[in-house]
Amino acid sequence: MAILFDSIKNEIIKEITDIRRSIHMNPELGNWEFETADLIERYLNSIGIPTRRYLDTAVVGIIEFDKPGKRIAFRADIDALPVEESTGVDYASQVKGVMHACGHDVHTAALLGAARLLIDVKDQLSGSAVLIFQPDEEGDGGAKRLIAEGVLDGVEAIYGAHVAPDLPEGTVGIRYDKFYAAADMFDVTVRGRASHGAQPEKGIDALAAAAEAVVRIKGLPEGEKDKCVVSTGMFKAGTVRNQIADTAEFSGIIRSLGADNRENLRRRLIKSVNDACDKYGATAAFNFKESYMGIVNTHNEVITAETAALTEFGRNSVVIIEGPLMTTEDFGFYIDECGGCFYHIGAGCEMPLHSPEFIPTEGALITAMRMHAAVAVEKLK
Repeated sequence: MAILFDSIKNEIIKEITDIRRSIHMNPELGNWEFETADLIERYLNSIGIPTRRYLDTAVVGIIEFDKPGKRIAFRADIDALPVEESTGVDYASQVKGVMHACGHDVHTAALLGAARLLIDVKDQLSGSAVLIFQPDEEGDGGAKRLIAEGVLDGVEAIYGAHVAPDLPEGTVGIRYDKFYAAADMFDVTVRGRASHGAQPEKGIDALAAAAEAVVRIKGLPEGEKDKCVVSTGMFKAGTVRNQIADTAEFSGIIRSLGADNRENLRRRLIKSVNDACDKYGATAAFNFKESYMGIVNTHNEVITAETAALTEFGRNSVVIIEGPLMTTEDFGFYIDECGGCFYHIGAGCEMPLHSPEFIPTEGALITAMRMHAAVAVEKLK
């Protein structure tokens, strides 16, 4: 069985394009996406898909196909960013200082479009598809909270997409295994003993110990098999020029790939800092705050996505992404629960994500909706 969506009715394309433009013109920040959630509910209900609201602004719809079978899920993030738009398009943001600068307007409209396409082939598929419209991906992350609400109950695999400025319009990017990095924040306080600057031997130089620690951890990525990043962005020490500082503080981020690498890099950071402090007789206290866990695609789900992309678009439009990215995303929490695949959609816009000039093309929107629908067909045919 092969269902292709290369001949989508013009009225459906216009319908989904208008929805994307409306969402883009009326962006809402994380956990405040009330109008966006209302629009999603109205559209899904209008095509016969029941919905349920979670976390005030999350919407989940379920398509039940005509035969029993597997349950899969798709996720679209719906929040915007605090960015002043400067794209110049006629459907630019009408909300000062808020913009869909990361393509979430495309993600949302594309999943709605895929739902519309799947309704037309309901009788040819089995099982069900859960459509998750998630708030607050750009902030503290809505994924973990929605999982706690039970949105993945019974789900065997989940799929999602992100528009990518490094891929041309009409292409799909597929990545096996490790894809996005985990993100951790760290704060370190180094304590020594103050003394007069003319008598440094009577003190314990917290500033010098912390400075050496920062240099040491900067070199940590060189000892890792997989790509990683350790960056220190803040450093504070001392109050006067002629005193040995008794306290120094520095803060930064760690980006790593996979759970094992994440834990190993954290251990190595702690050891490096402690070794530097021991040299001076200082001590260190650590505070780590875990952010998103990154994305590691599961093998079978990547095969499903790649097969669907090849069927729908052909070999020339499918790009195998060679290296993992140091950016992060909370989609990994879903994959950790049930397995899944995150793929890229060529944005047709070379401006970087989060730029006030980032505006994916409407061709990218159509590619994304076709890709989601093709994945559902491949998994549920």
